[in-house]
Amino acid sequence: MSAVISNFIFTLALGFYALTCLQWFSYRPGRVMHHFTKPMWHLYFFIIPVLAQIAAMFCPFYYAALGVVTASYIAILALWHRGLDKKLVFTDRIKRAFAYIASFAVIVGIAEILIDIKFSTDIKIPAVIALFVGLFFHFRYEKTLFNRFKASALAKLGTMNNLIIVQITASYGKTSIKNFLYDILSPHFVCYKTPRSVNTLAGIVKDINDDLPKNTQVYIAEAGARLPGDIAEITEFLRPQIVVVGEIGAQHLEYFKSVENIRATKLEALNSPRLKHAFVHSSTLCHNSATISTYDIGTKVISSTLNGIKFSLKINDENFRLSAPVLGEFNAQNLSACVMVARFLGVNDVYIHNAVEKVHSVEHRLQKIENGGKIIIDDAFNGNLAGMLASYELCKTYKGNKVIVTPGIVESTKEDNEVLAKKIDEVFDLVIITGELNLKTLKDNINPGKVYVLKDKSKMVEILAKYTKAGDLVLFSNDAPNFI
Repeated sequence: MSAVISNFIFTLALGFYALTCLQWFSYRPGRVMHHFTKPMWHLYFFIIPVLAQIAAMFCPFYYAALGVVTASYIAILALWHRGLDKKLVFTDRIKRAFAYIASFAVIVGIAEILIDIKFSTDIKIPAVIALFVGLFFHFRYEKTLFNRFKASALAKLGTMNNLIIVQITASYGKTSIKNFLYDILSPHFVCYKTPRSVNTLAGIVKDINDDLPKNTQVYIAEAGARLPGDIAEITEFLRPQIVVVGEIGAQHLEYFKSVENIRATKLEALNSPRLKHAFVHSSTLCHNSATISTYDIGTKVISSTLNGIKFSLKINDENFRLSAPVLGEFNAQNLSACVMVARFLGVNDVYIHNAVEKVHSVEHRLQKIENGGKIIIDDAFNGNLAGMLASYELCKTYKGNKVIVTPGIVESTKEDNEVLAKKIDEVFDLVIITGELNLKTLKDNINPGKVYVLKDKSKMVEILAKYTKAGDLVLFSNDAPNFI
């Protein structure tokens, strides 16, 4: 019985590690296996423990060996989890997964006992068997549950006959476009937008079922992708009348393999059967037509400072001069897309002009905060080369001491990180590097006297208090949880 209990606990511990990884990667096993940036964790916290448990089965002192393996694994796992900055969240799905894993662990334990009683044979079944069987049935159940939720969301959308759906996708900038568009349209329409960075089909389905008000007139939905077909799946579900395809670049290149594949995936949004008009960035390589307008060609940045941006926009033969209290010259293009969508929906030009002047900065995207005499620029959710370089040019205008905290670019190329590092070296006085992913590339291209490597992000406040002072500018440029 002690062996059965140990196996049960060991199975749940394996499940804890597996489910943590699955939650990080949106429950995509392929991404956990093939795109995990710290594969040695799988070795340390899954493969070696499984092999140790199997080895214990052949040990003369089986019960003691199994107890030692189980206790050691739990201790190591606890230390690992304690150091994570993105811990397992016990959602309903996670609770259901543990229920499946626990159920099959119990079944395996009972089977071992019954076989021993009936045949006097001490059969030992590795814990990983119960884990995999439990996860298999869990995923089958979740798929059935999702199809039910999806049907419910479709039925809800079907009752909202006058709903206009705006679907936004891009390699980067889609969250900013979504938030700016909401600010411009919400006083004129009953608007609702997908929250935070919810941009998967599962997230959109849940959002519609749980939170989309039935009196909504304009639903602004962000659509993200990791694989070809992801945008097509969302588009087939939402069937948007208006589509915005933002800038295309080498984001998530390790999944798509080429920028051409990324472009093709984003442009799947144009296949909506109810499409009335699409507003696209020139990087999509689309040509203007009766249903397609390129929104960035007529945009010209006049100024970009730490107080905001001023830009001009030419639409057909009309010229607009606009200003917005947001940082980053690239936001002129994002706002241009919003202006064109608002005009398409019939919003008055004077009103649009006034609304642009009042848009809110997007949280963690060049968000300016003043604290303790320091200027903090929170750009933690900006993870593309063009956007990050633009933020550095903005910081370059500041006359005081400049500090950057960054892991470099995640899910991009070594060459992009080399370009980034050289610009960092040019602009900043102190460079605090977080994470190991791009550490060598960054250090190789930045003056060593400027570099501080922060291995434990829990000590961030302590390090900033030590190395910065009032009057400094501190830029948080991109961020990545420590599993990346």
